[in-house]
Amino acid sequence: MSAPAPRPELPTLPVTFRPTRTRVVLLTVGAAMFVVITVIALTLEQLSPGERASFVFTALLFFGVLALLSRPKVVANEDGVTVVNLTRTRRLSWAEILRVNLRVGDPWVFLDLSDGTSMPALGIQPGIAKQQAIRDARTLRALAENHGTGTDIG
Repeated sequence: MSAPAPRPELPTLPVTFRPTRTRVVLLTVGAAMFVVITVIALTLEQLSPGERASFVFTALLFFGVLALLSRPKVVANEDGVTVVNLTRTRRLSWAEILRVNLRVGDPWVFLDLSDGTSMPALGIQPGIAKQQAIRDARTLRALAENHGTGTDIG
């Protein structure tokens, strides 16, 4: 059997968990796409002003979608946790979080809540930075156990 993972040292609150590498990639690609599409729209002489505007609008729309995808984060403070996902923000007290899960193959952390539901927390995702996501999930789990009523089952 393997030894249990060492319990991480609790960080000073407030702390923000965010997939930084993913965010940098998304915002960089979005900005580059916006610049390239806008430059193309402005340099093509055969385009009318309306067509140029539609190119720039489309580029802005692409950038907006990528900025929305880069939005997720999890903010923990003394009172609880704020989970910011793509289009929704939810505030949870520590007592509402029973367990923090990041299983092999999960795309992001799931929070088991006291009302019997499970909530995704997209701010901790192992996509590009797997080891960082594992550390963040362990830290959030330790915070939930320390501040709330959660227990580490399994």
